[in-house]
Amino acid sequence: MTRLLVSGLVLDQPMGGVRRHNQELLPRVARRLADEGGHLAVLAGRGGIGFDLPAPIELLTSDVPARPIPMRAMRESRALNEAARAGGYDLVHSGHLPAPRGLGVPFSLTLHDLRHLDGEHSPFSRRLIAKQVVGWAVERAARILTVSEATASQLRARWPRCADKLTLVPNAADHFAPLPRNPGREAELLHIGHVEPRKNLEVVIRALAHARDLPPLRLAGAGKGDELERLRALAAELEVDVRFHGPFEDADLPRLLATCAAFVLPSRLEGFGIPALEAQRAGAPLAISDLPALREVVGPEVPSFAPDDVAGCARALREALASEPVPAITTNTWDDAAERWLAALRSL
Repeated sequence: MTRLLVSGLVLDQPMGGVRRHNQELLPRVARRLADEGGHLAVLAGRGGIGFDLPAPIELLTSDVPARPIPMRAMRESRALNEAARAGGYDLVHSGHLPAPRGLGVPFSLTLHDLRHLDGEHSPFSRRLIAKQVVGWAVERAARILTVSEATASQLRARWPRCADKLTLVPNAADHFAPLPRNPGREAELLHIGHVEPRKNLEVVIRALAHARDLPPLRLAGAGKGDELERLRALAAELEVDVRFHGPFEDADLPRLLATCAAFVLPSRLEGFGIPALEAQRAGAPLAISDLPALREVVGPEVPSFAPDDVAGCARALREALASEPVPAITTNTWDDAAERWLAALRSL
């Protein structure tokens, strides 16, 4: 039976799509493996794991730092190799890049998106390095998991030989029980997720200045780099009402979604977009940037806008506020995702 070792060296980060993916899937996959006589262990880094790992997952520790990335890359492969040999693991899984090298066992890889190859999000020098890093991982991985067909299509276009290795494991949103919708008179627009440049929150702030009748904006999530300070300054300059909520507990998610006037996801790049699916599950009106992955997740009827279109963002928000919420087009669950992941392991 499969003994699976998962690299958890970057799972000390605040809640976001990658953490949600692992937090929901690892326990489910571990239970299924245990039922078959297998085993799942997670190798933590210096920062530990940002969420509980219930039994039957085994937590292994290491002193490998999550950052800087070059230091992690130098030390990760050795730590995984030592853990794999000591525990008799026959497969290693990683959900981040660079992928481990020189392992004595096969490895599988989850690629959530290809942001490091995108010219809008990475300088030319970084893209050159990223192309080699991703290419090496794609060529040598025994199995590649993606969370959306949009990402899978990009991989097939760049590395056609990887097509037979790809397995689609979509994310889900059944990790919370929605509350009845109850937006009050002072309900706000809501964004959930890291506050970082690729989330493109500036376009929503400028849309509030463009259309002063729109509700205030609440940003719920951890900041990255200096993006929080930059957006605070922009909101003050434009004299618009933006409320910086910061990180929040899982228990607060149903209330945030139940009481918002509408949810907005204006990203420039997404591999899936779990918050958009969460909003649909909660019955919240939704407006999105017109990205292939988001369209795949929420469907073509959700109001949308080009990422650079301030007036279009304001129009989509007004349309969302004035219309009935669009029901989710997917019935995927985290249990479904765990079964797909396990099926991919069995195929090896």
